[in-house]
Amino acid sequence: MAAQEYQAPESVSRLQQRAYFVGGIALLVSMFGAVRAPELFFPSYLMSFLLILGLTVGSLGLLMLQHLTSGHWGIIIRRPLESATRALPLMVITFLPIAIFGMKYLYMGQGEHKGWLNAPASGEGALSDFQKTYLTTSGFYTRAVIYFVIWLGLMFIFNVSSKQQDANPQDRALRFRLKMLAGPGIILYVFVMTFASIDWAMSLSPHWASTIYGFLFVAGQLISSMSLMIAVVVLLARTEPFASVLQKRHLHDLGKLLLAFVMLWAYFDFSQLLIIWSGNQPEEISFYRTRLYSGWGVVAVIVLVFHFFVPFFLLLSQDVKRNAKVLPRIAIWLIFMRLVDLFWMTRPEFTSRAMPTWLDVVLPLALGGLWLGFFAFNLKQCPLLPLGDPELAEAIEHHEH
Repeated sequence: MAAQEYQAPESVSRLQQRAYFVGGIALLVSMFGAVRAPELFFPSYLMSFLLILGLTVGSLGLLMLQHLTSGHWGIIIRRPLESATRALPLMVITFLPIAIFGMKYLYMGQGEHKGWLNAPASGEGALSDFQKTYLTTSGFYTRAVIYFVIWLGLMFIFNVSSKQQDANPQDRALRFRLKMLAGPGIILYVFVMTFASIDWAMSLSPHWASTIYGFLFVAGQLISSMSLMIAVVVLLARTEPFASVLQKRHLHDLGKLLLAFVMLWAYFDFSQLLIIWSGNQPEEISFYRTRLYSGWGVVAVIVLVFHFFVPFFLLLSQDVKRNAKVLPRIAIWLIFMRLVDLFWMTRPEFTSRAMPTWLDVVLPLALGGLWLGFFAFNLKQCPLLPLGDPELAEAIEHHEH
């Protein structure tokens, strides 16, 4: 196989241009909100940032999972996964507005509910001794640097090694090294994402804590990144060379994994609710007390039905998982529902009204558009398949059943 035969088709360039255009226009419009109402802008910005962060580091987790398992499902999507991980420099840039301008609007609290930035030294609302040493501005910045350094390091290792494999397909030591690095890499990804979710999302409510919170983010990221991969490979399969590569069995495998991640997310979410609600401690149930009643209870039902039940029952069908028209639509819907879930998880700390603002529409379009354009640009830099992988020929061999 020649590398030039597997370059990205023209549709990827069109996607890049349209994504940049939509993202750029939406970003300009959102600047009006940043100036006029920063207290509304930054909660929406944080939610949008967490969505595209999930697409990026979730793809990193899937990439390492594929190297660890050597599954054929991952060979088809490995280059799109690598392209998504190379958006990490963009994530560093998009994090800067939160770190430089947004902290006082996100972590100062609202009204009587004090955030960790302005918590009283003693009395009601005071932080514990451990929180006083952990939730500090310098600690927030230092840990953020550590998170991004680790993610960037993992991205660099697996992207460079993949290119080396293309140049030396007979190097079995390289393939073994990738497998050996993938296991610890996945553990590191889960740990880092857990602490990042605590710093950036859970600390919005500093007096509430959950040991499953980080796993909720990991499972949600795996859903959104796998959904993106399904949508991308179906888009690529509209034209050659990918049209002759993608088969129904590949979609079936990807659909089964998507179903597994949806079930994993639901398991973590229900486990957190069950443990906290059965404990019935005032400081523990505060998270659900604001999210399961009035308008937020409606959002919770929407998330339950459309993020779990509907995708779950649809993806149980083998015909749906092998359908190149239906499966990507379910995948795109799950990315949208991931945004709704993040809205439900973060926004009640800022308002009692369960109604999105115009910034909740514009900012996901802005950051999502820029991210998608950058992803499409990365996708054009390498062949669409890992041509040096010794299992590639078997992975794309036609043997439908």
